[in-house]
Amino acid sequence: MKTSTTIIIILTLVILALIFFLIPTMIITPLTGRAINSEKNLNTYTYTKAICNSSNYCQDNEITCQDNQVISITPLTGAVVQFDSNWKDPRDEETKEKLC
Repeated sequence: MKTSTTIIIILTLVILALIFFLIPTMIITPLTGRAINSEKNLNTYTYTKAICNSSNYCQDNEITCQDNQVISITPLTGAVVQFDSNWKDPRDEETKEKLC
């Protein structure tokens, strides 16, 4: 009898903890939907892309776009590579040049 009473008390405490901590948290800050709540964020996105120069020096950049306009291009530190002079970028010209 004493063991079953202890188990019931522990289960009750666990359920109360869930009610008082998890449920209000999920109501106040839902797990999804924050990224698309604002109208201005609907057409804004960020991605990374390697941009190469004529000497085959390529650096990854973080590119932020809104609709089809570039908002910012930020080089990523340490994400660089120098290819030899015989290297050809395998991407087609449109893919290489298009940013947004």
